[in-house]
Amino acid sequence: MIPQFDDYKEKWALTSDDVIKPGLTAIEEALALVGNPERTLQIVHLAGTNGKGSTLTFLESIAQEHGLKVGKFMSPCILNVHDQIQVMQQPISALEMDRVFQQMKNAGLSGKLTDFELLTVAAFLHFVHCDVDIALIEAGMGGLLDSTNVVQPIVSIIPSIALEHTKFLGPTIESIAQHKAGIIKQHRPVVIGDLPWEAKNIIEREANAKQAPVLELNKQFHIGRMHDYENYKNDNLDLHITNLTRHMKGPHQGNNMALAITAFLEVAAALNVAINVASIRHGIEMASILGRFEEVLPYIIFDGAHNPASAEKLVETVRQAFPNESITFVIGILGDKDVKGVLQYLEQISETFYFVDFDNPRAMSAEDMLALCHAPQKAILHNTIPFLQQQSEKKCRTIVTGSLYLLTEVRGSLLGVNEN
Repeated sequence: MIPQFDDYKEKWALTSDDVIKPGLTAIEEALALVGNPERTLQIVHLAGTNGKGSTLTFLESIAQEHGLKVGKFMSPCILNVHDQIQVMQQPISALEMDRVFQQMKNAGLSGKLTDFELLTVAAFLHFVHCDVDIALIEAGMGGLLDSTNVVQPIVSIIPSIALEHTKFLGPTIESIAQHKAGIIKQHRPVVIGDLPWEAKNIIEREANAKQAPVLELNKQFHIGRMHDYENYKNDNLDLHITNLTRHMKGPHQGNNMALAITAFLEVAAALNVAINVASIRHGIEMASILGRFEEVLPYIIFDGAHNPASAEKLVETVRQAFPNESITFVIGILGDKDVKGVLQYLEQISETFYFVDFDNPRAMSAEDMLALCHAPQKAILHNTIPFLQQQSEKKCRTIVTGSLYLLTEVRGSLLGVNEN
């Protein structure tokens, strides 16, 4: 369920299915009915298990610093459907959403698509209306059969690959990599992060078949640290950028930053944009994202670690940012995730866990999460907002994590309380 999306569907009497139906036939037919807006856009396409949103955010910030008008389509939402479609970091307005819904209604799209497919069409239409210079498109799930995979991008980015959505993508790293590799297009470069060897083999095989150059972290480009700064080096372009600083914490964000810089160099070449090193530095420094190790209140951190790979990164970040501090976790997570695997990582740095129920039909119950936890101090939390306020006042470092849907729900209540 996408918050407020149904309001527009009801207003315009436009139906779509709240289910996942992998495949491109329906959306290709729908896009043809609205004039194939995706074909007029310059696009960067991102797919991967973790790191998509952060890499996109770094890239967005760098591109804006170079004077480009940037659109982005991402999921899931942070607050509601509007923030999934943005131009220059401004969520699509109600008026603009009405405009694209009217266009889709008039084209006869009612009943033809799933919710996410319909939202994908809406994003393409909005970006055309706004005449963006570049659109950053994040795959919803997988890649090969995802509704976003109708684009011909300047460059594709795959930050990471780990087990996820196994019901749809298959039970192995190899099967998931096949889906991610599906975003690689003929003669278009693909930028990849530090991937498991079995995934990298599949990516490279697909890239070779498509004659698509592979730009790999620690191979064609590198990130290094010197004291409080990071340095980026691109061997292909003989480019070296020093003194990079970022506010997005964690060693893994250095990798995401490097992927974004590398992708931007491809974008700049395609759009004939002069590279400005100072603009890259400032873009990196200004980049931030909701729900990625974000301090929402003093001592209260939000981080959407929803699978073992992202939980491992969260643990690394906590150890770097808060060494020797006592950590309390507040967790709610979807039942189709590897909850046990997530907890095994988080239990390495905390003995205190609180589990919460939240409003999503796929959510695992707090009681079931509690049963999977081996921490010595664990409980079900019913009054989340007062608890977090008390933790903040007592200066107790507390991390709310798991599903981004949980973070959205808690953020709205927490900030609403503090603004009144």
